[in-house]
Amino acid sequence: MALDPHLLEILACPDTHHAPLTHDAAAQTLTCTECGRVFEVRDDIPVLLLDEARPGSSPTTGPDSASS
Repeated sequence: MALDPHLLEILACPDTHHAPLTHDAAAQTLTCTECGRVFEVRDDIPVLLLDEARPGSSPTTGPDSASS
């Protein structure tokens, strides 16, 4: 069973910015479009806990944003 598309439309990052999340069905993850945190989807249930999120790259902290 996959995540409901309507649910994906309303899910947001649990951090204070509440940015939208992108879904990677193959990896079973949701990624914040602002901070880059990666949240797992376990048994078709999004685990939106900041303590369990993996750090990811965001537009402001990604490898392309480093100064030379």
